[in-house]
Order: sequence, then C-alpha cells, then structure tokens
Amino acid sequence: MQHTHYTATFKKQKHPISLVCDNINNAPNIGSLFRIADAFNIEELIFCGDNVPLGKRITKTSRSTQKYVKHKLNTDINAVIKALKTSNHYIIALEITDLSIELNQFKLKTDQPLALVLGDENFGICEDVLHMADTVVHINMYGNNSSMNVAQATSIALYEITNQLNY
Repeated sequence: MQHTHYTATFKKQKHPISLVCDNINNAPNIGSLFRIADAFNIEELIFCGDNVPLGKRITKTSRSTQKYVKHKLNTDINAVIKALKTSNHYIIALEITDLSIELNQFKLKTDQPLALVLGDENFGICEDVLHMADTVVHINMYGNNSSMNVAQATSIALYEITNQLNY
C-alpha cells in the first residue's frame, strides 16, 4: 500500500547542515530548495545576494515549507562563509573545478557542522568562496551537458552527505 504524508513513518532526524546559496535568484529553484531543506531536515537555508525573491513566487514549489524551514538573507556571501568558518563549520562547495572531488568519492572525515555552498544558476560559486571552502565536490555528468539544475544537484549532494552522517 502506498503511504501518504500522514501515514509515512520516517524517523525524524536533524542534520547539522546549513545550505548557503550564492546568488540563487530563480523563484522555482528557491521554492524547491526550501522543500529539499525540509526533506533532509537541515539546520538552515542562507540566501546570499541582492535579488532573492522570497514571497508568493516560491510558494508553489515550496509547498509551504518556507513557513517553518529556518532561513535568512544576507547580501555578502564572503561574510557568511567567514562567520560559518569562525563557528567551526566545515565548508563544502558543490562546483565542478580542476581540483573538485567526485561526490561519490568524497569521504566526510569531520564531526563539525557542515555548510554546503550552492552556486548561481548561471555562473556557479564565486572564486572567493571556492578558495575559502574546505573541499569542493562535483557530481559526475555522463551526457553532453556539464551542469545540472541547482535543486536537483542539491538533492543528490544532501543524499550522499546525510548518508555519511547517518552511519
């Protein structure tokens, strides 16, 4: 029998992860990120940038999760990353670079709280943030395209990372 929202019996578990969004400004993506943040029960969403459209435009994809997922806005991502590092967060950037590690090869070797940094839909994560990250991971792409929708990539990354946290 298929379960509903009311009959599913998943074990509730909080994950010590903050999602840091570098200039993500597509309303459906933002709504999806709220829903993903709720599904993985992470600590908080931090939106960085000047034009983050929180409000009615995200409600269709967020399914009202923006009402209870902890989130905040900050225009300066560099300040956010520095503050997270100061509070002992391990910074993981999700980006394809010359030195990035395949996500399926990445082994989490810390008990620090985590910050997963996600990049702008068009330009990715800014260079300054990539240099501040403790590690940079990427999702292997097997087709012609070299990028993936930020919400889909976030789901894949959180699935892999939370699996490692849950062991």
